[in-house]
Amino acid sequence: MTPLRTAVGRGPGADGWLAGARRIESPNCDERPEGAVVSLVVVHAISLPPAQFGGDDIVQLFTNRLDPAADTYFAQISHLRVSAHFLIRRDGELIQFVSCRERAWHAGLSSWQGRPRCNDFSLGIELEGCDDVPFEPPQYGCLVDLLRRLCASYPIAAVVGHSDISPGRKTDPGPRFDWHRLAAFGKLPGVLY
Repeated sequence: MTPLRTAVGRGPGADGWLAGARRIESPNCDERPEGAVVSLVVVHAISLPPAQFGGDDIVQLFTNRLDPAADTYFAQISHLRVSAHFLIRRDGELIQFVSCRERAWHAGLSSWQGRPRCNDFSLGIELEGCDDVPFEPPQYGCLVDLLRRLCASYPIAAVVGHSDISPGRKTDPGPRFDWHRLAAFGKLPGVLY
């Protein structure tokens, strides 16, 4: 699959779907609370099986089709009902699972600046990766492009890691995620990293 190559500034359409992203709809979402405004982006990391890349297992998890018999780890997680708005594969391919208008189930028990339930007001971006392996240059490029497009459409005030909103419970995107490299691509005005 060819990585996303789009012009900056073309954010999600009125339906919340981003042109150019491969669309695979997840049932693991619901309506945002009335009046909720998207103001936060949460960066995650995921690999299935752990520390293995390239398969369809993440897609299977987000669409409730993960085979618990395919891997011993899958037996532990196949019952989970989770999703993110976006997944950025190792080669920079962008997949969208949930409309930005809806609440994806990515953050779990979480709080940002004293405000609980981050799923209500955030967008979740999963990077195919793990704590112990550096992320790939195409992933950073796609992430920056995606963030610029999202910031053009929503009043994003901060881009944080899952570990920032769920400290002690989550470690992703992990120590191998280079926040300085992300900022080097171009600081987004008014956005806290």
